[in-house]
Amino acid sequence: MASLWLARASSQLARRAAARRPPPRPARHGSGQPTSSWFLGSVPQAALGSPALDTSRRGFCSVRRFAGESSAAAAAAAVVDEEPESGFAAGDQQAVDFPGGKVSFVAEMNFLPESTRERINCYRVLDDDGRTISGSRFQEVSRELALKMYSEMVTLQIMDTIFYEAQRQGRISFYLTSNGEEAINIASAAALSMDDIVLPQYREPGVLLWRGFTLQEFANQCFGNKLDYGKGRQMPIHYGSNRLNYFTVSSPIATQLPHAVGAAYSLKMDKKDACAITYFGDGGTSEGDFHAALNFAAVMEAPVIFFCRNNGWAISTPTTEQFRSSNSVSSYTDPWQLQVNNAMSC
Repeated sequence: MASLWLARASSQLARRAAARRPPPRPARHGSGQPTSSWFLGSVPQAALGSPALDTSRRGFCSVRRFAGESSAAAAAAAVVDEEPESGFAAGDQQAVDFPGGKVSFVAEMNFLPESTRERINCYRVLDDDGRTISGSRFQEVSRELALKMYSEMVTLQIMDTIFYEAQRQGRISFYLTSNGEEAINIASAAALSMDDIVLPQYREPGVLLWRGFTLQEFANQCFGNKLDYGKGRQMPIHYGSNRLNYFTVSSPIATQLPHAVGAAYSLKMDKKDACAITYFGDGGTSEGDFHAALNFAAVMEAPVIFFCRNNGWAISTPTTEQFRSSNSVSSYTDPWQLQVNNAMSC
């Protein structure tokens, strides 16, 4: 029995390691092999079929089309295709096949479902083809702003790639990337003013990049040199900037949440036209600080935004093993009567 258990455990560890293995890097110029750009969505041909990109594992999101009501129950009852279809009309109802169940897309600013048995809806203004969905509150941005946002997303991913490879080479001791969350970083940062206070987790360097933190300043912190604002006392990626109203990253999960409420309450007391925003993952909602922060914010009516990056996984723990309720967002916020929205990264 012991040998059978050991064999099964070894097999599981091997599968997990394969699933976490990063995709192969593009071939270097001059190597005689074809190269391809793989930033922001495209994938090198050599990586196709890699276990790390197997969407049947680890609860990766897939968009599925369905007809009828915009509810998770209707989505579950409808017949869906395994692959997303192209060419459907703007405004067609869809659902995200998400860990814990399907989440419906809606085009109206109304996220809370009528029934507590349904999951919180996901609001969007563009369909999969980039067309405006009728009835949504889509606002056109200028060409200059759109190009700046795209440029910052590309810069963020290139920076992540370089620093991640430096960590794998032993040049720095620690690094976490923001792969797949570039738009979450940049779009939320673009919607804020410089007077707003940011209390991040450790996957929001794009917010700091948007506010004016330079690549040299990122490097100073990761390498802990004499120009690092923390004087090398912090782990890599624990950025912070007083000048940019960006609190230093804290390693313990969710400790920034009650701090954000306190910062927001101070803004309210000073009658400032600003707010605080704090970022966290779905795993952070399992911490006691999350519940304390929500209650604190509701009681004090503090101007704070809780930005949850709900991708269905807390490192390696799925939401199905974290929460009793499948509709976890509404079950969290109902006791404090807070307005909520699904923010998901797929």
